[in-house]
Amino acid sequence: MLYHLLEFLGEHYEFIGDDLYQFISFRAGVAMILSLVISLLFGGRIIKFLKALQIGETVRDLGLAGQKEKEGTPTMGGVIIIMAILIPFLLMADLTNMYSLVMILVTIWMGIIGFTDDYIKVFKKDKKGLAGKFKVLGQVVLGLIVGVVMFNSQDIKVRIDKDVAQEYGYELTTIQSAKIDSTKVEIKAALTNVPFLKKSELDYASFLTPFISEVEKRQKWAWIIFIPIAIFFVTGISNGANLTDGIDGLATGVSAIIGATLGILAYVSSNALTAEYLHIMHLPGAQELVTFCACFLGACIGFFWYNSFPAQIFMGDTGSLTIGGIIAAIALLIRTEFLIPILCGVFVAENLSVMIQVSYFKYTRKKYGEGRRIFKMSPLHHHYQKLGMHESKIVSRFLIVGIFLAALTIITLKIR
Repeated sequence: MLYHLLEFLGEHYEFIGDDLYQFISFRAGVAMILSLVISLLFGGRIIKFLKALQIGETVRDLGLAGQKEKEGTPTMGGVIIIMAILIPFLLMADLTNMYSLVMILVTIWMGIIGFTDDYIKVFKKDKKGLAGKFKVLGQVVLGLIVGVVMFNSQDIKVRIDKDVAQEYGYELTTIQSAKIDSTKVEIKAALTNVPFLKKSELDYASFLTPFISEVEKRQKWAWIIFIPIAIFFVTGISNGANLTDGIDGLATGVSAIIGATLGILAYVSSNALTAEYLHIMHLPGAQELVTFCACFLGACIGFFWYNSFPAQIFMGDTGSLTIGGIIAAIALLIRTEFLIPILCGVFVAENLSVMIQVSYFKYTRKKYGEGRRIFKMSPLHHHYQKLGMHESKIVSRFLIVGIFLAALTIITLKIR
Protein backbone atom coordinates (compact mmCIF):
# COMPACT_ATOMS: atom_id res chain seq x y z
CA MET A 1 0.00 0.00 0.00
CA LEU A 2 2.82 2.40 0.86
CA TYR A 3 4.55 1.27 -2.34
CA HIS A 4 1.51 2.28 -4.41
CA LEU A 5 1.14 5.57 -2.52
CA LEU A 6 4.79 6.46 -3.22
CA GLU A 7 4.32 5.42 -6.83
CA PHE A 8 1.34 7.79 -7.14
CA LEU A 9 3.18 10.67 -5.42
CA GLY A 10 6.26 10.08 -7.56
CA GLU A 11 4.19 10.42 -10.72
CA HIS A 12 2.50 13.68 -9.66
CA TYR A 13 4.95 15.43 -7.34
CA GLU A 14 8.66 15.89 -6.97
CA PHE A 15 10.28 15.35 -3.58
CA ILE A 16 13.63 14.17 -2.24
CA GLY A 17 14.07 10.44 -2.74
CA ASP A 18 10.87 10.15 -4.74
CA ASP A 19 12.32 7.21 -6.70
CA LEU A 20 13.74 5.21 -3.77
CA TYR A 21 10.69 2.96 -3.63
CA GLN A 22 11.63 1.62 -7.07
CA PHE A 23 14.81 -0.01 -5.72
CA ILE A 24 14.20 -3.50 -4.39
CA SER A 25 17.19 -3.21 -2.05
CA PHE A 26 15.61 -0.17 -0.38
CA ARG A 27 12.16 -1.72 -0.06
CA ALA A 28 13.56 -5.02 1.21
CA GLY A 29 15.74 -3.23 3.77
CA VAL A 30 12.84 -1.10 5.07
CA ALA A 31 10.56 -4.15 5.13
CA MET A 32 13.05 -6.15 7.18
CA ILE A 33 13.50 -3.32 9.70
CA LEU A 34 9.73 -2.88 10.02
CA SER A 35 9.26 -6.63 10.46
CA LEU A 36 11.93 -6.80 13.15
CA VAL A 37 10.53 -3.77 14.98
CA ILE A 38 6.95 -5.10 14.84
CA SER A 39 7.93 -8.53 16.20
CA LEU A 40 10.05 -7.00 18.98
CA LEU A 41 7.57 -4.30 19.99
CA PHE A 42 4.39 -6.34 19.83
CA GLY A 43 5.92 -9.66 20.82
CA GLY A 44 6.14 -8.76 24.50
CA ARG A 45 2.60 -7.39 24.52
CA ILE A 46 1.22 -10.50 22.82
CA ILE A 47 3.03 -12.71 25.34
CA LYS A 48 1.38 -10.81 28.22
CA PHE A 49 -2.00 -11.06 26.48
CA LEU A 50 -1.65 -14.83 25.97
CA LYS A 51 -0.58 -15.28 29.59
CA ALA A 52 -3.64 -13.33 30.71
CA LEU A 53 -5.80 -15.71 28.68
CA GLN A 54 -3.85 -18.64 30.19
CA ILE A 55 -2.99 -19.92 26.73
CA GLY A 56 -0.14 -22.15 27.85
CA GLU A 57 1.60 -25.22 26.50
CA THR A 58 0.53 -28.59 27.90
CA VAL A 59 3.65 -30.76 28.05
CA ARG A 60 3.60 -34.54 27.79
CA ASP A 61 6.17 -36.17 30.03
CA LEU A 62 8.73 -37.68 27.65
CA GLY A 63 11.49 -37.95 30.21
CA LEU A 64 13.48 -35.04 28.77
CA ALA A 65 15.58 -32.74 30.93
CA GLY A 66 13.89 -29.39 31.68
CA GLN A 67 10.68 -30.47 30.01
CA LYS A 68 8.27 -29.84 32.88
CA GLU A 69 9.60 -26.30 33.36
CA LYS A 70 8.07 -25.43 29.99
CA GLU A 71 4.57 -26.20 31.26
CA GLY A 72 2.34 -23.15 30.91
CA THR A 73 4.60 -21.25 28.50
CA PRO A 74 2.34 -19.30 26.09
CA THR A 75 1.86 -20.89 22.69
CA MET A 76 0.28 -19.75 19.38
CA GLY A 77 3.16 -17.28 19.06
CA GLY A 78 3.14 -17.86 15.32
CA VAL A 79 0.64 -15.00 15.26
CA ILE A 80 3.61 -12.69 15.93
CA ILE A 81 5.50 -14.13 12.95
CA ILE A 82 2.52 -13.85 10.61
CA MET A 83 1.80 -10.27 11.70
CA ALA A 84 5.47 -9.27 11.34
CA ILE A 85 5.52 -10.71 7.81
CA LEU A 86 2.25 -9.46 6.40
CA ILE A 87 2.14 -5.87 7.71
CA PRO A 88 5.53 -4.75 6.30
CA PHE A 89 4.97 -6.73 3.11
CA LEU A 90 1.56 -5.15 2.49
CA LEU A 91 3.18 -1.75 3.01
CA MET A 92 6.32 -2.20 0.91
CA ALA A 93 5.41 -4.68 -1.85
CA ASP A 94 3.83 -4.26 -5.25
CA LEU A 95 0.43 -5.84 -4.56
CA THR A 96 -0.40 -6.14 -8.26
CA ASN A 97 2.48 -8.59 -8.66
CA MET A 98 1.40 -12.24 -8.94
CA TYR A 99 4.33 -13.42 -6.82
CA SER A 100 3.17 -11.09 -4.03
CA LEU A 101 -0.39 -12.37 -4.20
CA VAL A 102 0.70 -16.01 -4.06
CA MET A 103 2.84 -15.44 -0.96
CA ILE A 104 0.08 -13.53 0.83
CA LEU A 105 -2.28 -16.44 0.11
CA VAL A 106 0.27 -19.02 1.31
CA THR A 107 0.89 -17.15 4.57
CA ILE A 108 -2.79 -16.69 5.39
CA TRP A 109 -3.76 -20.22 4.29
CA MET A 110 -1.14 -22.02 6.37
CA GLY A 111 -1.68 -19.60 9.25
CA ILE A 112 -5.37 -20.54 9.38
CA ILE A 113 -4.58 -24.28 9.38
CA GLY A 114 -1.99 -23.89 12.15
CA PHE A 115 -4.18 -21.53 14.19
CA THR A 116 -7.11 -23.96 13.98
CA ASP A 117 -4.88 -26.78 15.22
CA ASP A 118 -3.59 -24.69 18.14
CA TYR A 119 -7.07 -23.42 18.97
CA ILE A 120 -8.42 -26.96 19.30
CA LYS A 121 -5.47 -27.95 21.49
CA VAL A 122 -5.61 -24.92 23.77
CA PHE A 123 -9.26 -23.92 24.01
CA LYS A 124 -10.97 -27.24 23.33
CA LYS A 125 -8.41 -29.08 25.50
CA ASP A 126 -7.94 -31.71 22.81
CA LYS A 127 -4.24 -32.63 22.73
CA LYS A 128 -4.59 -34.19 19.27
CA GLY A 129 -5.61 -30.84 17.78
CA LEU A 130 -6.84 -30.70 14.20
CA ALA A 131 -7.10 -34.19 12.73
CA GLY A 132 -4.00 -35.08 10.73
CA LYS A 133 -6.02 -35.82 7.59
CA PHE A 134 -7.40 -32.27 7.59
CA LYS A 135 -3.94 -30.74 8.04
CA VAL A 136 -2.57 -32.82 5.18
CA LEU A 137 -5.61 -31.97 3.05
CA GLY A 138 -4.98 -28.26 3.66
CA GLN A 139 -1.33 -28.65 2.67
CA VAL A 140 -2.22 -30.64 -0.44
CA VAL A 141 -4.80 -28.06 -1.55
CA LEU A 142 -2.28 -25.25 -1.05
CA GLY A 143 0.35 -27.14 -3.08
CA LEU A 144 -2.30 -27.65 -5.76
CA ILE A 145 -3.14 -23.93 -5.81
CA VAL A 146 0.53 -22.87 -6.02
CA GLY A 147 1.18 -25.40 -8.78
CA VAL A 148 -1.89 -24.40 -10.82
CA VAL A 149 -1.10 -20.68 -10.53
CA MET A 150 2.52 -21.19 -11.55
CA PHE A 151 1.54 -23.39 -14.46
CA ASN A 152 -1.25 -21.19 -15.83
CA SER A 153 -0.57 -17.58 -14.85
CA GLN A 154 0.59 -15.34 -17.69
CA ASP A 155 2.37 -13.17 -15.10
CA ILE A 156 4.76 -15.94 -14.04
CA LYS A 157 7.26 -16.51 -16.82
CA VAL A 158 10.90 -17.45 -17.27
CA ARG A 159 13.41 -15.61 -19.41
CA ILE A 160 15.93 -17.93 -21.05
CA ASP A 161 18.10 -18.18 -24.16
CA LYS A 162 16.12 -18.39 -27.36
CA ASP A 163 18.15 -21.43 -28.41
CA VAL A 164 17.28 -23.23 -25.17
CA ALA A 165 13.56 -22.47 -25.64
CA GLN A 166 13.69 -23.88 -29.16
CA GLU A 167 15.65 -26.89 -27.93
CA TYR A 168 12.81 -27.72 -25.53
CA GLY A 169 10.38 -27.52 -28.43
CA TYR A 170 8.76 -24.11 -28.00
CA GLU A 171 7.70 -23.16 -31.50
CA LEU A 172 9.11 -20.05 -33.18
CA THR A 173 5.64 -18.53 -33.36
CA THR A 174 5.34 -18.91 -29.59
CA ILE A 175 8.73 -17.31 -29.09
CA GLN A 176 7.91 -14.42 -31.39
CA SER A 177 4.81 -13.60 -29.40
CA ALA A 178 6.91 -13.18 -26.26
CA LYS A 179 9.31 -10.38 -25.34
CA ILE A 180 12.57 -10.89 -27.17
CA ASP A 181 15.93 -9.18 -27.23
CA SER A 182 18.77 -10.44 -29.39
CA THR A 183 19.21 -13.74 -27.53
CA LYS A 184 16.56 -14.01 -24.82
CA VAL A 185 12.90 -14.91 -24.70
CA GLU A 186 10.19 -14.84 -22.03
CA ILE A 187 7.96 -17.90 -22.03
CA LYS A 188 5.40 -19.55 -19.77
CA ALA A 189 6.84 -22.99 -19.15
CA ALA A 190 7.23 -25.67 -16.48
CA LEU A 191 10.98 -25.15 -16.27
CA THR A 192 13.16 -25.33 -13.18
CA ASN A 193 16.82 -25.00 -12.20
CA VAL A 194 18.84 -28.14 -11.51
CA PRO A 195 22.02 -27.86 -9.40
CA PHE A 196 25.43 -29.30 -10.31
CA LEU A 197 24.62 -29.78 -14.02
CA LYS A 198 26.00 -27.68 -16.86
CA LYS A 199 22.62 -27.79 -18.54
CA SER A 200 20.96 -26.12 -15.60
CA GLU A 201 17.36 -26.03 -16.89
CA LEU A 202 14.93 -28.92 -16.66
CA ASP A 203 11.59 -29.00 -18.46
CA TYR A 204 9.04 -31.09 -16.58
CA ALA A 205 7.37 -31.80 -19.92
CA SER A 206 10.40 -33.89 -20.90
CA PHE A 207 9.32 -36.58 -18.42
CA LEU A 208 6.32 -37.24 -20.66
CA THR A 209 8.43 -37.93 -23.76
CA PRO A 210 8.05 -41.76 -23.55
CA PHE A 211 4.26 -41.38 -23.46
CA ILE A 212 3.53 -38.32 -25.63
CA SER A 213 5.46 -37.74 -28.84
CA GLU A 214 4.04 -34.32 -29.78
CA VAL A 215 5.95 -31.48 -28.15
CA GLU A 216 2.96 -29.17 -27.76
CA LYS A 217 0.92 -31.90 -26.06
CA ARG A 218 3.77 -32.64 -23.67
CA GLN A 219 3.96 -28.99 -22.66
CA LYS A 220 0.18 -28.87 -22.23
CA TRP A 221 0.16 -31.94 -19.97
CA ALA A 222 3.32 -31.13 -18.01
CA TRP A 223 1.11 -30.22 -15.03
CA ILE A 224 0.71 -33.96 -14.40
CA ILE A 225 4.35 -33.96 -13.28
CA PHE A 226 4.74 -30.43 -11.93
CA ILE A 227 1.68 -30.13 -9.67
CA PRO A 228 2.34 -33.37 -7.68
CA ILE A 229 5.90 -32.16 -7.15
CA ALA A 230 4.57 -28.82 -5.85
CA ILE A 231 2.21 -30.68 -3.49
CA PHE A 232 5.04 -32.94 -2.31
CA PHE A 233 7.34 -30.05 -1.41
CA VAL A 234 4.67 -27.95 0.30
CA THR A 235 3.50 -30.90 2.39
CA GLY A 236 6.97 -32.23 3.17
CA ILE A 237 8.61 -28.96 4.19
CA SER A 238 5.67 -27.70 6.27
CA ASN A 239 5.66 -31.00 8.18
CA GLY A 240 9.46 -30.87 8.49
CA ALA A 241 9.31 -27.39 10.03
CA ASN A 242 6.56 -28.61 12.37
CA LEU A 243 8.71 -31.53 13.57
CA THR A 244 11.75 -29.27 14.01
CA ASP A 245 9.84 -27.00 16.38
CA GLY A 246 10.55 -29.13 19.43
CA ILE A 247 13.13 -27.20 21.44
CA ASP A 248 13.61 -23.50 22.15
CA GLY A 249 14.70 -21.46 19.14
CA LEU A 250 15.51 -24.35 16.81
CA ALA A 251 12.85 -23.97 14.11
CA THR A 252 13.03 -20.16 14.31
CA GLY A 253 16.80 -20.00 13.93
CA VAL A 254 17.00 -22.55 11.13
CA SER A 255 14.14 -20.82 9.29
CA ALA A 256 15.89 -17.45 9.52
CA ILE A 257 18.97 -18.92 7.82
CA ILE A 258 16.83 -20.53 5.12
CA GLY A 259 14.86 -17.30 4.62
CA ALA A 260 18.06 -15.25 4.15
CA THR A 261 19.37 -17.77 1.60
CA LEU A 262 16.10 -17.81 -0.33
CA GLY A 263 16.24 -14.01 -0.40
CA ILE A 264 19.65 -14.16 -2.06
CA LEU A 265 18.43 -16.76 -4.57
CA ALA A 266 15.34 -14.67 -5.31
CA TYR A 267 17.49 -11.59 -5.93
CA VAL A 268 19.88 -13.27 -8.35
CA SER A 269 16.97 -14.92 -10.17
CA SER A 270 15.00 -11.69 -10.53
CA ASN A 271 17.97 -9.60 -11.68
CA ALA A 272 18.75 -9.94 -15.38
CA LEU A 273 22.48 -9.26 -15.00
CA THR A 274 23.15 -11.69 -12.15
CA ALA A 275 20.96 -14.37 -13.74
CA GLU A 276 22.94 -14.03 -16.98
CA TYR A 277 26.27 -14.16 -15.11
CA LEU A 278 25.27 -17.25 -13.12
CA HIS A 279 23.63 -18.96 -16.11
CA ILE A 280 20.30 -19.42 -14.35
CA MET A 281 16.81 -18.56 -15.52
CA HIS A 282 15.80 -14.94 -15.14
CA LEU A 283 12.39 -14.60 -13.48
CA PRO A 284 10.84 -11.22 -14.37
CA GLY A 285 8.72 -9.90 -11.51
CA ALA A 286 10.19 -12.20 -8.87
CA GLN A 287 11.93 -9.25 -7.16
CA GLU A 288 8.90 -8.96 -4.86
CA LEU A 289 9.97 -12.25 -3.32
CA VAL A 290 13.13 -10.49 -2.11
CA THR A 291 10.92 -8.12 -0.11
CA PHE A 292 8.92 -11.05 1.22
CA CYS A 293 12.08 -12.92 2.26
CA ALA A 294 13.25 -9.76 4.05
CA CYS A 295 9.97 -9.67 6.00
CA PHE A 296 10.29 -13.38 6.75
CA LEU A 297 13.85 -12.97 7.99
CA GLY A 298 12.97 -10.00 10.19
CA ALA A 299 9.98 -11.86 11.65
CA CYS A 300 12.06 -14.95 12.47
CA ILE A 301 14.86 -12.95 14.08
CA GLY A 302 12.38 -10.88 16.10
CA PHE A 303 10.55 -13.99 17.27
CA PHE A 304 13.88 -15.66 18.12
CA TRP A 305 14.37 -12.88 20.71
CA TYR A 306 11.49 -14.36 22.72
CA ASN A 307 11.76 -17.98 21.59
CA SER A 308 15.44 -18.62 22.37
CA PHE A 309 16.26 -20.59 25.54
CA PRO A 310 14.54 -20.27 27.92
CA ALA A 311 11.58 -19.61 25.65
CA GLN A 312 9.03 -17.01 26.71
CA ILE A 313 6.66 -18.18 23.99
CA PHE A 314 6.26 -21.07 21.54
CA MET A 315 5.21 -20.55 17.93
CA GLY A 316 2.85 -23.54 17.91
CA ASP A 317 1.53 -24.97 14.67
CA THR A 318 0.38 -21.44 13.82
CA GLY A 319 4.02 -20.59 13.23
CA SER A 320 5.69 -23.86 12.25
CA LEU A 321 3.22 -24.88 9.53
CA THR A 322 3.22 -21.33 8.14
CA ILE A 323 7.02 -21.18 8.07
CA GLY A 324 7.27 -24.50 6.25
CA GLY A 325 4.62 -23.57 3.70
CA ILE A 326 6.30 -20.22 3.02
CA ILE A 327 9.73 -21.80 2.47
CA ALA A 328 8.35 -24.42 0.09
CA ALA A 329 6.32 -21.87 -1.90
CA ILE A 330 9.26 -19.48 -2.33
CA ALA A 331 11.53 -22.32 -3.47
CA LEU A 332 8.95 -23.39 -6.06
CA LEU A 333 8.35 -19.83 -7.29
CA ILE A 334 12.06 -19.15 -7.83
CA ARG A 335 12.50 -22.56 -9.49
CA THR A 336 14.95 -23.93 -6.91
CA GLU A 337 12.88 -26.78 -5.46
CA PHE A 338 15.69 -29.26 -6.15
CA LEU A 339 17.90 -27.27 -3.75
CA ILE A 340 15.44 -27.85 -0.88
CA PRO A 341 17.04 -31.15 0.23
CA ILE A 342 20.31 -29.22 0.70
CA LEU A 343 19.05 -25.90 2.03
CA CYS A 344 16.39 -27.47 4.28
CA GLY A 345 18.66 -30.33 5.30
CA VAL A 346 17.81 -29.88 8.99
CA PHE A 347 14.08 -30.17 8.26
CA VAL A 348 14.74 -33.19 6.02
CA ALA A 349 16.84 -34.89 8.71
CA GLU A 350 14.13 -34.32 11.33
CA ASN A 351 11.50 -35.75 8.97
CA LEU A 352 13.62 -38.75 8.04
CA SER A 353 14.48 -39.53 11.66
CA VAL A 354 10.78 -39.93 12.45
CA MET A 355 10.11 -42.01 9.34
CA ILE A 356 13.11 -44.27 9.98
CA GLN A 357 12.27 -44.68 13.66
CA VAL A 358 8.63 -45.59 13.05
CA SER A 359 9.41 -47.91 10.11
CA TYR A 360 12.18 -49.75 11.96
CA PHE A 361 10.03 -50.09 15.09
CA LYS A 362 7.17 -51.64 13.10
CA TYR A 363 9.52 -53.92 11.16
CA THR A 364 11.30 -55.27 14.25
CA ARG A 365 8.02 -55.72 16.13
CA LYS A 366 6.70 -57.81 13.27
CA LYS A 367 9.92 -59.81 12.91
CA TYR A 368 11.06 -60.21 16.53
CA GLY A 369 7.86 -59.66 18.45
CA GLU A 370 9.08 -56.44 20.02
CA GLY A 371 9.76 -53.02 18.55
CA ARG A 372 13.34 -51.75 18.47
CA ARG A 373 14.64 -48.23 17.94
CA ILE A 374 17.54 -46.74 15.98
CA PHE A 375 17.40 -43.39 17.76
CA LYS A 376 16.89 -42.97 21.48
CA MET A 377 13.99 -40.75 20.52
CA SER A 378 12.70 -38.95 17.45
CA PRO A 379 12.63 -36.30 15.99
CA LEU A 380 16.40 -36.09 15.84
CA HIS A 381 16.86 -33.20 18.30
CA HIS A 382 15.25 -35.30 21.05
CA HIS A 383 17.82 -38.04 20.40
CA TYR A 384 20.58 -35.64 21.40
CA GLN A 385 18.60 -34.53 24.43
CA LYS A 386 18.38 -38.16 25.52
CA LEU A 387 22.17 -38.34 25.18
CA GLY A 388 22.38 -35.62 27.83
CA MET A 389 23.17 -32.66 25.57
CA HIS A 390 21.64 -29.34 26.68
CA GLU A 391 19.10 -27.95 24.26
CA SER A 392 21.02 -24.68 23.84
CA LYS A 393 24.01 -26.65 22.56
CA ILE A 394 21.79 -28.72 20.27
CA VAL A 395 20.28 -25.55 18.79
CA SER A 396 23.71 -23.93 18.35
CA ARG A 397 25.07 -26.95 16.51
CA PHE A 398 22.00 -27.34 14.33
CA LEU A 399 22.30 -23.67 13.40
CA ILE A 400 25.94 -24.21 12.45
CA VAL A 401 24.82 -27.08 10.22
CA GLY A 402 22.11 -24.80 8.78
CA ILE A 403 24.68 -22.12 7.93
CA PHE A 404 26.92 -24.73 6.29
CA LEU A 405 23.99 -26.00 4.18
CA ALA A 406 23.04 -22.43 3.24
CA ALA A 407 26.61 -21.74 2.05
CA LEU A 408 26.58 -25.00 0.09
CA THR A 409 23.27 -24.02 -1.50
CA ILE A 410 24.61 -20.66 -2.63
CA ILE A 411 27.81 -22.05 -4.15
CA THR A 412 25.77 -24.51 -6.23
CA LEU A 413 24.97 -21.46 -8.37
CA LYS A 414 28.52 -21.62 -9.69
CA ILE A 415 29.14 -25.36 -9.44
CA ARG A 416 27.85 -26.56 -12.79
